[in-house]
Amino acid sequence: MTGTGLEREAAVDRIERLVDTVEAERMPVPVREVWVYGDIALGLDPVERLDIYLTKDVLMGDAPDREDEFRESHGVKGVGKSVRADWAEEHPDYLRANANGHAAPERCLAAHLLNIDGTDTASTPIHLEVCNASFEDNVTQRLRGAQLREDYTQLLDPRGVCLWADGVRSEEAFRKLRESELALPTLSAALEMLGMDSDEAEEAAREVHAWRSDQEGVTVRGDVV
Repeated sequence: MTGTGLEREAAVDRIERLVDTVEAERMPVPVREVWVYGDIALGLDPVERLDIYLTKDVLMGDAPDREDEFRESHGVKGVGKSVRADWAEEHPDYLRANANGHAAPERCLAAHLLNIDGTDTASTPIHLEVCNASFEDNVTQRLRGAQLREDYTQLLDPRGVCLWADGVRSEEAFRKLRESELALPTLSAALEMLGMDSDEAEEAAREVHAWRSDQEGVTVRGDVV
């Protein structure tokens, strides 16, 4: 690690271990895609924040009959409904809830996947986005929502790279990531390609960069489209 970021090689190693874990281990919810975006996709070194996007399935009735069991034993509601009961049984230390006490898939995924080295990652500059929609679909959805609310911090940086989808790893994408071979535009130019006019795109890019610079350690955001 250098300064407040991650050395590029360490950042790519970290995402590769994350993909290994998704492939090899049972997750709290099914994971369909793993993307990276932002600094790491741009080839920057160091990577100020490692931005990761997971596409997950919405769990539908995994083991609802076990919900009361986990509510009593762990004080968490929704196990067997929003996250897998057998996963929670195997990984109770990774079970996380939202402010309402319900099992939160995005927080459970973060606890499992960002602690794969068995080390404290609280201060590591990583941002994890988790959504049931694919990265490309959510880029469009979030763009529309940000424009309607005039809150550009809700934008999803469209400069992403898919590393793993439906059980298949893209070795070519990993190679290009390691060798910084991806040619991607500035954030404002990428937003213009999605239909923003140039002034709005510049303003949006400034707000996104300012929001990111204010973040510290691990941050997690869950989204349902």
